Amino acid sequence: MVMQLSGSDDQFEAKLAAKLAAKLETGAEVNDAVAKILADVAQRGDAAVLDYTARFDKAEHTAQTLRVPPEAMQHAWNNLPEKLKTALELAAKRIWDYHRRQVPKDERYTEEGITLGWRWTAIETAGLYVPGGTAVYPSSVLMNAIPALAAGVKRLVMCSPTPGGEMNPMVLAAAHVAGVKEIYQIGGAQAVAAMAFGTETIPKVDVIVGPGNAYVAAAKRQVYGLVGIDSIAGPSEILVIADHTANPRWVAADLLSQAEHDPASRSVLVTPDAGLAKEVMRQVDELVETLNRADIARESWEKNGLVVQCRDVEDAARISNLVAPEHLELFVQAPEKLVEHITHAGAIFMGKWTPEAIGDYTAGPSHVLPTAGTPRFASGLSVFDFLKRSSMIQCEEQGFAHLAEATYHLAHAEGLGAHGLSVAVRLEEKG
Repeated sequence: MVMQLSGSDDQFEAKLAAKLAAKLETGAEVNDAVAKILADVAQRGDAAVLDYTARFDKAEHTAQTLRVPPEAMQHAWNNLPEKLKTALELAAKRIWDYHRRQVPKDERYTEEGITLGWRWTAIETAGLYVPGGTAVYPSSVLMNAIPALAAGVKRLVMCSPTPGGEMNPMVLAAAHVAGVKEIYQIGGAQAVAAMAFGTETIPKVDVIVGPGNAYVAAAKRQVYGLVGIDSIAGPSEILVIADHTANPRWVAADLLSQAEHDPASRSVLVTPDAGLAKEVMRQVDELVETLNRADIARESWEKNGLVVQCRDVEDAARISNLVAPEHLELFVQAPEKLVEHITHAGAIFMGKWTPEAIGDYTAGPSHVLPTAGTPRFASGLSVFDFLKRSSMIQCEEQGFAHLAEATYHLAHAEGLGAHGLSVAVRLEEKG
């Protein structure tokens, strides 16, 4: 039975925190298993990757067959139904357009003989992880690859599991339209390890991005520092704030759009309208029976679903900020006004004509988003995950003279004589 809470309950925040914490489990057994896989791949390279791929994906490969032939991507694209080609091309165009606008500009300015600024340069090699277990996600190819290319990354290395040894044609077609040239048929922690350490066949990358299961998430966490990562993605989440104007059937469908991902996914409704809440729950029970992933969606809703009744939509915003959801829908009469009260959300979908699914596929922003409350300090995947910033400093003689004395005294106050000396020798040259 889906859990129901009242925002006016004295113990509400404690009950909400307990409900949210209940799903945060990456057990010690997962971390230990991942650590062994990482160490093994670091030591044995291709041999370890091949062993784990045969064991977990039941796919027999050699070092020569790990990489997908380039012609396979072209073949998959050529044989894709026209309606899917059109859909992928539309999505790719919009994702490109959104992310190219994000690319920041370099900046320099001069004051008192001192020129300062910053310069952005792209990561050289990026690793893209695309899930391929219980479901296939060609959209994730676009959402990971295109921001990287828009940022200026020159080499993309994509890894995706192929249970049974066959990669889904839609994934290959999406890679073709996105511009990915290098794909390896491996998944799980061993794929993260291969990209982090490098093997005889698979190159070491500078950053690894993309969602995955608990083992992939644990692997990304453990290799962070050796390589960069985007975030540690957990099960998908949606929170819908709905007022009296909302269509309960539409709200129910939107809640189920995330529940069907995984039994660990979470769907939350926050509303001041008790009648709406009751009707939405009835509609969820009715609609879930129509889904091809009904068992998954039902388990997710019954185990992790939450319905919260609040005072008004401003109170709903307060509750949403406590949750800090991955996806937030403002299914209200005045979303532009309510959004001013929102401080923590991975992506915000405003108004009744903006279901979360639009963001998953065709709107433009990447659907790779922070989860499990991390929108309090993290952002969704963007060009910034593939860029690094260098500070630029240049002093003319006048500028050096302006800063020299303060620099000298601060250096000696910290006991760093050579720092002070590097200033003093220049002052001596000036006489």
